[in-house]
Amino acid sequence: MFSKRVRNLTPYVPGEQPQDRKYIKLNTNENPYPPSPRIGDFLKRFDVERLRLYPDPIFHGLREKLARRYGLKKENVFVSNGSDEALSFAFYAFFDSSLGRLLLPEFTYSFYPVYCDFYGIEYKKIPLNHNFLVDIEGFLKEPRSCGVIFANPNAPTGTCLTLEEIVRLLDRYPRDRVVVVDEAYIDFGGESVLSLIGKNRNLLIMRTFSKSMSLAGLRVGFTMGDEELVEALFTVKDAFNSYPVDMLAQAIAEIAIEDEAYYKFIIERIIETRDHFSLELSRLGWNVLPSKANFVFAEKMGISGGEVYRKLKERGILVRYFPIEGIKDFVRITIGKKEEMDRLLEEVKALFP
Repeated sequence: MFSKRVRNLTPYVPGEQPQDRKYIKLNTNENPYPPSPRIGDFLKRFDVERLRLYPDPIFHGLREKLARRYGLKKENVFVSNGSDEALSFAFYAFFDSSLGRLLLPEFTYSFYPVYCDFYGIEYKKIPLNHNFLVDIEGFLKEPRSCGVIFANPNAPTGTCLTLEEIVRLLDRYPRDRVVVVDEAYIDFGGESVLSLIGKNRNLLIMRTFSKSMSLAGLRVGFTMGDEELVEALFTVKDAFNSYPVDMLAQAIAEIAIEDEAYYKFIIERIIETRDHFSLELSRLGWNVLPSKANFVFAEKMGISGGEVYRKLKERGILVRYFPIEGIKDFVRITIGKKEEMDRLLEEVKALFP
């Protein structure tokens, strides 16, 4: 009944969304603050009769606003149903095992190997360096590859490469191989490679409205890169689904991208809370990796990540752990509101003295 392809798939496992009780939910990197108030005002006025029409298949208005915001041309911007969809299209469009293996970090967003398996792309995981940073030199030592993909800041570690380090990769990497930099968390303190688009035709940048813009439930992502790369993504999209981003999602995303002041305010609050929480957790004897994301990756020597996860869940707090050799003693903790992080610190003091 089932194809060989589906029998061999190992799907991505998202963070749990339990329904048994109410938790302080710090396991899926959602923004603790609501989206722009302008969005609520828009929804109250929205004419539902518009929903009988198909949405714009080329996302004209949203791409125009994104291009204006980031100093690009509309032709440099692609929009998708969440950044995961754009990642899928990019894997299909640019990576091919006949050209070599795709290179990705050993510990990174776990959807990358899932897409490799889905499309039959051979890949190689490059170990992180001793500081849990993505290893640029490790990528460059590989003699033959069909491309590179990594998240910056990286997930689940939260560590971030500098612009200069990524420039070093791009300057020495073959220009006919695509380099995808997944910047889902870049607004929380990292330095974007956006300025490199005009200089590097093989650079593709992935972004999302889910994290810094508090719109995880909307499912909108966007990609920026050379016009030729963006055109290839449109080709894949239109061979799969001409209308992946609905009318409401496009309209709401347009409102969000224009409310810079509001989002700057809540991002600054998250960064302040993250840095304070990281310091306090370190003072309690935890090893906390330096983070430029809206989460931290931390371990308590002598206690497994699984035990930390289970004991905190019993106390009504969800964090995430990964039962993978090399990081199984860590937990990833989303930064919530200050009062939520203070409650977590109190539980940590009591449970793991």
